[in-house]
Amino acid sequence: LVVQEIFGVHEHIKDVCRRLAKAGYLAVAPELYARQGDPSKYTDIPKLMSEIVAKVPDAQVMADLDAAAAWAAGNGGDGGDLAITGFCWGGRIVWMYAAHNPKLKSGVAWYGPVARAYHPGDKTALDVAASIKQPILGLYGAADGGIPNDTVEKMRAALKAAGNNASEIVLYPDTPHAFHADYRPSYRKEAAEDGWKRLLAWFKANGVS
Repeated sequence: LVVQEIFGVHEHIKDVCRRLAKAGYLAVAPELYARQGDPSKYTDIPKLMSEIVAKVPDAQVMADLDAAAAWAAGNGGDGGDLAITGFCWGGRIVWMYAAHNPKLKSGVAWYGPVARAYHPGDKTALDVAASIKQPILGLYGAADGGIPNDTVEKMRAALKAAGNNASEIVLYPDTPHAFHADYRPSYRKEAAEDGWKRLLAWFKANGVS
């Protein structure tokens, strides 16, 4: 499962699916905002956040990801080897989905906020950390203005406190948010390429290959 940024399933997310397909995976990126609107029509980020993103509840996203996983299992995928990766908004969803679906084998969260939710009433990744039993790799930038380093450290500590010693969080020095997004100025080639290598190795090491 590949989970979009706030901007929806655009070319970059499709390209991530293609990269995973080339590595031998059946990769699916469901349009998780389909009921609320089309994020590609927005150029104003605050408006996008208030008019679409804030109206997408986690419960809907979890159900849609379950449905996408079931579809993949019925269309050539191995239902027993379910993994997830996501970016920004989708990086947060990786943590949330791990807590939601005990059948998930592994995940890689790219710069997903751990101390905030987007839909009123939803929990944060820190709130559900104790329920995450799978090995999840978190990839974060130490110079991310929207995700304070101390919240990342709190997530690391919360996982450890819950006995999840299989998960790992990498904090890249002097690296901004969205460092994997090669269509944005925030792209950092070295961190992006290192993160991708780590993703492929992580899935393989945790039985998803």
